[in-house]
Amino acid sequence: MKKFAALLLVFTMLLGAGQSVFAEVEPDEDIEGKIMIYTSMYPFAIDMITEALREKFPNLDAELFYGGTGDLQTKLAGEMGTALNGILSCDMLLVAEPSYSLELKSYGYLEPIEIDDPENLLRFDYDEEGYWYPVRVLNMVLAYNPELNKYEDVPHSFKDFAEDPNMKGYISMSNPLTSGTAMAAITALSDKYGYEYFDKLGENQVMVESGSTALAKLQTGECKEIMILEESVLKVRKEEQSKLEVIYPDDGVVLIPSTIMTVAEEKSANANIEACEAVTKWFLSEEGQHYITEAYMHGVLKGYEEIPYDSVSTDELIPKDIGVDWERCYYGREEIRTRFQEAVTTGN
Repeated sequence: MKKFAALLLVFTMLLGAGQSVFAEVEPDEDIEGKIMIYTSMYPFAIDMITEALREKFPNLDAELFYGGTGDLQTKLAGEMGTALNGILSCDMLLVAEPSYSLELKSYGYLEPIEIDDPENLLRFDYDEEGYWYPVRVLNMVLAYNPELNKYEDVPHSFKDFAEDPNMKGYISMSNPLTSGTAMAAITALSDKYGYEYFDKLGENQVMVESGSTALAKLQTGECKEIMILEESVLKVRKEEQSKLEVIYPDDGVVLIPSTIMTVAEEKSANANIEACEAVTKWFLSEEGQHYITEAYMHGVLKGYEEIPYDSVSTDELIPKDIGVDWERCYYGREEIRTRFQEAVTTGN
């Protein structure tokens, strides 16, 4: 812990001086041109990673465009239509979860990228043909406000979150119709508990809203507990000295490996596969993964010990992962969303 704290201090000092935290890493001046990356990462993370890419690839114009997963899917669906003759306005994608990667691969919109020793590099599933790799891991958890509620008075499991009558009208979660991570979570929880889980959420009058709204309500007491990404809580704990606390549910966490993909050369905005390959490998290096954990997300490298601020070891979370059936999340998407909407959104 002392070593980790020291590393964080060094990182902060170097940022303040406008220098790279990986000053010993040589810039790659051979990668040139332009690429556009669509991503669902938070804007603050985009800013940090954009600067890191600029230092690593000084002759590459790498632009990151932010959008929620649902918004990006809608945007891409439009670009796949006749208006742009199927050519996308991006070259790479960093989206919330693998089911969309399965979809784009099935449509022929992805380019395989080969990385070195993927079996030894990654501790999460990846596409064996190289069409997508996990680059960051999001963690769906519960959170509460210890200044307003006692730990023993709030649910410690996803099951009790939906069923505890004392929580009725005081719980919140993101909308799986627009959020990829929320969609992944309800897919996992409906596999574990059946569609009855949605009914229980509806009966308990769960509020369906953005994570920022849910966090604000947790601060004021309008919510007693929320289902939310761990990173959102860690960020306010560090940056706002918030007292909100994460609960790692007794019935398991939902780990969501967010994927990196390269658009097929003939369908991409800039047809710069060389740059996309270099950026992919950078994200899957220790240097790239450092910025992932600095943005409060978990890394994907085997043996990588750095963890997000105030979190727990990624290796400790992996055995507790409920797991998501990504094939069901893709092919059963409409059914799952409809059942959720009927039980929860319509019910409220």
